[in-house]
Amino acid sequence: MQNPGMLCPKCAYVRSEKDANPAWQCPGCGIAYAKYRPGAGKLLPALAAESREMAAEAVSDFSVVVLVAANLLALGIAWRTGMSLRSLLFVYWMQSVIIGVTNIIRIMRLERFSTEGFTSMGQRLPEDPGSKAQVAFFFLIHFGGFHLVYFVFLASSVRGDGLKWNLGYVLCALVFALNHAYSLRHNVRRDARGRPNIGTLMMLPYARILPMHAAILSGALMSGAGAFAFFVFGILKTVADVVMHTVEHHVLGKEKA
Repeated sequence: MQNPGMLCPKCAYVRSEKDANPAWQCPGCGIAYAKYRPGAGKLLPALAAESREMAAEAVSDFSVVVLVAANLLALGIAWRTGMSLRSLLFVYWMQSVIIGVTNIIRIMRLERFSTEGFTSMGQRLPEDPGSKAQVAFFFLIHFGGFHLVYFVFLASSVRGDGLKWNLGYVLCALVFALNHAYSLRHNVRRDARGRPNIGTLMMLPYARILPMHAAILSGALMSGAGAFAFFVFGILKTVADVVMHTVEHHVLGKEKA
């Protein structure tokens, strides 16, 4: 059996009954179907080549406007209520938790999805409801444990001003909850029109939180950081948020049914 109708994941060649190559090999480019894995090193060049396309998508995507507005509103609330940079990082920790919660909901709401390149104990996960639950549970444990460690670290850093400005925390959390609820509604509709890779979907939230963790590791929590550091970090974090939001929509939007 020569595997007619097989679509090559590399060159998109559709195999026909006339092809004489072995069933495991693509007649178009010669790769072994089962062994092909998209190179991770090709991701950045591919995204760079598609930067204009992503920029055009960002301009026409209203959810980007909502995301920027939410970030600037939260930054303004934090400054107006007298938060320090250390307190602002705790606000972004709350946003990260909200992102995690909405991502679990998004995974569980998937109707059609791909598990290409995503394995468990050396075996590719089947594309069924059981895999959705398995991936969502793994993400909950890993992402949740990751944030528990950071909560302990951040809580000890903002101990002096956490209770005083708790209203600011509530308002900022509400802003981000509304923002990501809107984004979740938008993403669920997009997912229903395509076939997103569940592994990609699970990993993207980690990229969204890198600015906060980079600031922690670089010593931004040290006392003495003033208004300049406060707003520079807030703006850089907002830019990173928009970039990763656009990349997420672009990458998942290309995975059609």
